[in-house]
Amino acid sequence: MTFDSLDTMKSKAIIAAVILAVAGCATTPPKNVANSCSILDEKSDWYKATKRVREKYGTPIHVQLAIIRQESSFQHDAKPGRNYLLWVIPWGRKSSAYGYAQVKDSTWEWYMDQTGNHGADRDRFEDAADFVGWYSTISQRTLGISKWDAYNQYLAYHEGHGGFKRKTYLKKKWLMGVAKKVDGYSKTYAAQLQGCEEDLGSGFSLWPF
Repeated sequence: MTFDSLDTMKSKAIIAAVILAVAGCATTPPKNVANSCSILDEKSDWYKATKRVREKYGTPIHVQLAIIRQESSFQHDAKPGRNYLLWVIPWGRKSSAYGYAQVKDSTWEWYMDQTGNHGADRDRFEDAADFVGWYSTISQRTLGISKWDAYNQYLAYHEGHGGFKRKTYLKKKWLMGVAKKVDGYSKTYAAQLQGCEEDLGSGFSLWPF
């Protein structure tokens, strides 16, 4: 093997390592999920994505973040827990939900068909945020739920539009508790964003990561 070949192999290895490092940073959850300013400063692409969704659908950034936090804790490849046969043998997952927004296969296909966004991926944040904005728009149009109402938006998100109409959530006290938690996330994120959003668009880092 020649020195030129060795240099080429080293260069390829370095490039591969850099690509893997960048990909890892892109999918790693934010360090401080409790603070919207910290999240969007660390993940500047997420700020651009959620801002586009707000401009496109009118869904506030804080509502988008609150729903995604509850669904996946900002894990790009989040999946539901497994079912077990005889309490021991893994037997598939509880649903086909996947990604940042925990969307089922059939619902994601519906989203892609309705929006024409056929290249969308559930483990890509900008697509997940767009889904949340799109779904909240349908919830507003069909159910009359304000896009600023994180509590009821989340109930419709979890139960589906038909389930929300039938008020299936009334039999699920645990779910109403979760929706209250999402509403709390939303209000906290909103208050935080009031003090930092202007700076987020400046390109300067707000937090010493």
